[in-house]
Parts: sequence; C-alpha cells; structure tokens
Amino acid sequence: MSARDYGTIIQIGDVLVSEDVIMEYFACDYPVCKGCCCVIGDSGAPLKEEELELLERDYPVYSDLMSERGKQAVKEKGFFEIDRDGDLVTPVVGGTEECAFTHFSSDGSLFCSIEKCFFQGKCRFQKPISCRLYPIRVVDLGGGKVGLNLHRWNICKDAFEKGRREGIRVYEFLKEPLIDAYGEEFYSALCEAARMLIASS
Repeated sequence: MSARDYGTIIQIGDVLVSEDVIMEYFACDYPVCKGCCCVIGDSGAPLKEEELELLERDYPVYSDLMSERGKQAVKEKGFFEIDRDGDLVTPVVGGTEECAFTHFSSDGSLFCSIEKCFFQGKCRFQKPISCRLYPIRVVDLGGGKVGLNLHRWNICKDAFEKGRREGIRVYEFLKEPLIDAYGEEFYSALCEAARMLIASS
C-alpha cells in the first residue's frame, strides 16, 4: 500500500484501488431505483473488446426480451458504438440515454435483458463487467495497469444509504464481479488490505 496526498491507493499487482472502494458503503436498492441506470447516463455501458463476441453469440436468446426500439438500435449500430471519449460502449436507442439491451417489465421496472436470460439459465454471458462492477469504474492507466475508482451517481444515493445502514462496503457488495474480473487471489489480497486500512482509520 502507498499513501498519497489525495488518499490511500492500494496496489495489488497491476490493479490500483482507491480508498473509497474500501471505506465507502454500498448496496443496490432495486425496489427504490427500479433499474433506472439502464436508461440514464452519458452514453452506453463501457465494453471490453472480448465482450463483443459474447454479446453477438447470445443475442438470439436475450433479444426476445428487448424492446423493439432496442432491437432497431442494434440493427442500425451493431453490438457497440464509440462514445465521445473514443471508448467502446453498448448501443443506445437513438436520441435517448436508453441502453438497447434494456428489458421493460410490465410493472415499469427495468432489467438487463442479458442478465435476465443468464439467471434463467438461457445464456452464458451475464452482462458487461462494467455494469456488474458498478459503482466501481475501471480506468486504463497504461502499461497494463488499471485503476478502480468509486463513481458517485445521484440516482444511486439510496444504495449508498442502504449500504451504510446494513454495514456493507463497496468491495464486499461487489465480491463476485471483482473475483470474476481479477481472480480469487486479488480479492483475498484486497480483503486483507481493507482489514488493515479500516483498522487504522
């Protein structure tokens, strides 16, 4: 671990984790937000290049849960688009902030069509890792290194409050996607670093 003027940075291999990922509390409060992150944002969800093939492979399955306008967006744009920062992101419905892969339930709740099919055992890809890791945002630092930073979004304020009420920290809430993204050894090292950081706070 190395401390810097702007906070503690935990370095585990090539992954640098900001202090907020450990110290802040978070737990999704879906009954409150109803999945509005699927239709609100500056652009689509960040994608890794290797996820493009997975999106295309399972499309015949999860597309059944997509809206017609979502299907049209995929037909026009494909399985990704480039945002204003030059990054790969999921396609959005033209003129909106709505992710093309959104499923609209009859009660007004929103879900990821891909993840819904995944939990039904119909496809192997769960959903983009950037979505699974939220509120962590991954930053490419160059040289093979990445930074894990906490993103604060007003639509998730209830999730931060719920996490604090229930004593669930960001890195604990995101255990499964963190392991899927960086491995068991990384997560074990992160938990040990968290134990020391919390004890010294």
